[in-house]
Amino acid sequence: MAKRTRRDFFSTMVDGVHGAALASLLGGDLYAAPTFDLKPKKAHFPARAKSVIHLFMNGGPSQVDLFDPKPMLNKMAGKTPSRELAFAISNGKEAGTLMPSPFEFKPCGKSGIEISDALPHLATCVDDIALIRSMYGEHANHEPALFLLHSGRTIATRPSIGAWVSYGLGTENQNLPAYVVLDDPKGLPINGISNWQSAWLPPIYQGTRFRAEGPPVLNLQPRAEIPGPLVEAERSLLRQLDAAHRETRPYQPDLDARISSYELAARMQLAASDALDVNKETEATRDDYGLNDPATASYGKRCLMARRLVERGVRVVQLYIESQIFDTHGDLKAGLNYACNKTDKPVAALLKDLKQRGLLDSTLVVWGGEFGRLPISQAGGKDPGRDHGPNGFSMWMAGGGVKGGVVHGATDEVGFKAEDKKVSVHDFHATLLHLLGLSYRDLAFERAGLKERLTDQFPARVVTEILA
Repeated sequence: MAKRTRRDFFSTMVDGVHGAALASLLGGDLYAAPTFDLKPKKAHFPARAKSVIHLFMNGGPSQVDLFDPKPMLNKMAGKTPSRELAFAISNGKEAGTLMPSPFEFKPCGKSGIEISDALPHLATCVDDIALIRSMYGEHANHEPALFLLHSGRTIATRPSIGAWVSYGLGTENQNLPAYVVLDDPKGLPINGISNWQSAWLPPIYQGTRFRAEGPPVLNLQPRAEIPGPLVEAERSLLRQLDAAHRETRPYQPDLDARISSYELAARMQLAASDALDVNKETEATRDDYGLNDPATASYGKRCLMARRLVERGVRVVQLYIESQIFDTHGDLKAGLNYACNKTDKPVAALLKDLKQRGLLDSTLVVWGGEFGRLPISQAGGKDPGRDHGPNGFSMWMAGGGVKGGVVHGATDEVGFKAEDKKVSVHDFHATLLHLLGLSYRDLAFERAGLKERLTDQFPARVVTEILA
């Protein structure tokens, strides 16, 4: 064996120090299991809202036919659009002429905000909403536009806004999910369940689907023949077995989420059945939501379920409507009447019900789609419609720290693109988080050495002009 010098000794010792330091760092990364749960968490600053009800209107509601009156379209009806506007249509061969709205607008409420006669029920609530007429997006196709609106990027691998809120705040009711999705029984929206995914956030924060027809949650009811004390003893044993299993498998978010989901399902056996039972409401309330009318019954039931859920501490409730119901490429007036007849009365009932119960101050209600429509005609059906318009569209918020009876921003004279006080989708996300007491800069998740955020690296701002 070769004789070791003093230099060899100190060199080896340094390697050992480095190795110990590296082992310590790796040990922290590989074996220290961070805790992810849905327990209530402290906000970054005092919140204006405790919960969110997101009324997502699939397909892209037409701003110039519902919220953004454009007299210039009447003056220029039938005229050839500008080259920029004509180029915006997805199929140039279908580009038509400037087309005025078949609906009439009139000032409503004390604020005098002009709303289309396609939304007569919402018109009675206009003094409670902040109408943003200057929204703009990034893409004219449904799939990327939905991803952008729900997750801040036009790609499919990002957490949804509901998952971010659940991660940031947890939930006040441990017997119900933090993030509930009420999709339409007629089918999933474009992008399906990806709209409420947690992506690389821990799976515990993804949306939980509740059904509006039949049992809201399958296999929720316990077997009646098992006595209550035996059920509790069984659950206690399962908790001990789960804890032992988890101890030997640290930092396994999928495992943690699965165990947490089973535990939540057990607690939900009573809480969810009660929360989703709209038959406990008065007949007058059920009638207000349109549950006695086939046209409004389905969406009205989900709106009423949403109120019952936020009333019980659920953090985020997201509602979807029949797939692409606002995607009016043809038969514009008939299509919009169909969509509005299904949703208008229940939405207005939800706002009035929340307000009457003192819940509107703590509940942020958001209404909007992935983009708007173009102010020119598009061939299709027996009557023309409108193509997708991401450059300028309308959205509204109500309650939860938002001013009522205000209009923010404007599109150009024909309603093609946002021009004044523009609001990006990232601005919308920043504002929603702000109202919940979360800083869009500070709400972050470390992944692969990066601090990921809902607004990502994009510039964003809180739209303070609409805050109460």
